[in-house]
Amino acid sequence: MLPAMQTLVDSVWVLLSAFLVFFMHAGFALVESGFCRRKNVVVVLLKNVSVVAIASLLYYVLGFGLMFGGGSPWAGLEGFAPAADASVAGAPEGLPLFVFLFFQLVFAATAATIVSGAVAERAALWPFLAFTALASAVVYPLVGHQIWGGGWLATSTGFHDFAGSTAVHAVGGAMAVAGVMVVGPRHGRYGPKGRPRPMPAHSFPLAALGVLILWLGWFGFNGGSTLSAAPEAVGPVILVTNLAAAAGFLGGLAHTRLRTGALDLSMALNGALAGLVAITAGADVIGPLESIVVGALGAVLVVEAVLFLDRVRLDDPVGAIPVHLVGGLFGTVAVGLFANAEGARGLLHGGGLGLLGTQVLGAGGCAAFAFVAGWFAWRGLKATVGVRVPLDHELEGLDRAECGVDAYDESVAPGRGAVRMMDDGPALDRPAMEG
Repeated sequence: MLPAMQTLVDSVWVLLSAFLVFFMHAGFALVESGFCRRKNVVVVLLKNVSVVAIASLLYYVLGFGLMFGGGSPWAGLEGFAPAADASVAGAPEGLPLFVFLFFQLVFAATAATIVSGAVAERAALWPFLAFTALASAVVYPLVGHQIWGGGWLATSTGFHDFAGSTAVHAVGGAMAVAGVMVVGPRHGRYGPKGRPRPMPAHSFPLAALGVLILWLGWFGFNGGSTLSAAPEAVGPVILVTNLAAAAGFLGGLAHTRLRTGALDLSMALNGALAGLVAITAGADVIGPLESIVVGALGAVLVVEAVLFLDRVRLDDPVGAIPVHLVGGLFGTVAVGLFANAEGARGLLHGGGLGLLGTQVLGAGGCAAFAFVAGWFAWRGLKATVGVRVPLDHELEGLDRAECGVDAYDESVAPGRGAVRMMDDGPALDRPAMEG
């Protein structure tokens, strides 16, 4: 194929993949709002759309340069708010700069979106948006520079993270842990002896639809990371992505039944997401049969992590930490076990312990950096502007208390708009059930 035609075909594929990744934010919004209580749905949706807007602006202005600019093994020092004809050291040849930049930009919002779900229903909006700005403009790009932008970790150690099990998901999950620890659990989530009280999802249809959208979008997330439309490169990546998700859904469903005796849809849905997160690091070097194992094991670990978080009273309404931190770390380490490609042989394919050790240290180091950065950011916000909504707002529901509306009718709260509420009583949650 002529070079100009190859560039055109590759660019169309990368842009299509970027559109799919952008559409994933609709999936995140549906999953998060579905798993939360109905009295907080509007604020959840507001946060999810705000994350996309903030990350889009700040990643272009600052984050892209920090991530892909040259000049330092630790951070980029060029390429800030670049023009179309700019030369940026970490950008690949063969793609127009803005095509590559847009593909990377839609990834940038994902890490902050992960945090949104973990601190849902009690974190104040403006401090969260301030944190989003820091995460998408600085924290995520600095880790991304190490892994994809020509930084020390990838160039000097051989660390392998194809599409972001660590760079996106473990980083977002680690920042989410910091946020949950600083913000604290939802009021009433744990009893006097620490026993968790059910705060059930308000809409499983929304959550299930969101997961299916994310499943679809992941074909762009992983498939587009080839940065090439070559079928021999894209085909295997998409196949193993789908197999891992399917194994994760069934593995999560089966393991939860064994552990609790219940068929828990929420665990199965998070199992599918765990499979997707886990295969993301090695989708280019792990074969189809191994991808099924990776997906299923990722789901089992996520189920156990959900149960563990409740034991230690870390309140994560949507399971973001188990899915993204645990799934991301496991998936990155799985490369050191299951990789079977030229230049990347895992332990189970005769590669020895070298790659496995690199994956463990690299993933752990990146997650630790993200946690520390997130911890200081959340602590700083708590000490200055506060990070929680007032208790009466939390009890009433953030939609009425802070936005003046309910998600499922057209009325508004008294004094907050032209239309008075027909019913001033609080919205009723569904009957309590485990989930």
